[in-house]
Amino acid sequence: MHLGIEKMARKRKSVKKKPVPTNPTLYARVKAEAKRRFKVYPSAYANGWLVKTYKARGGRYRMGTGRKRKK
Repeated sequence: MHLGIEKMARKRKSVKKKPVPTNPTLYARVKAEAKRRFKVYPSAYANGWLVKTYKARGGRYRMGTGRKRKK
C-alpha cells in the first residue's frame, strides 16, 4: 500500500508539459489576426488556423511549462 501512495504523490508533483511558441512576438501577431478574422475566437477552427499560420510564417513550438513572467 505504501508504494501506491508514493506513486500518486510523484504523479501530482510532475508538471504537464505543453507546446510553447518559441517566437512570442510572431505568435501574438498571428493570434491578434485570428481574433479579427473569426467571430468566435476560442474555437477549434480559429486555433487550427492560428497554428497553421504561425508555423507557415516560421514559428516553432517547444515542449515546456512556459516561461515565468517577471513582475
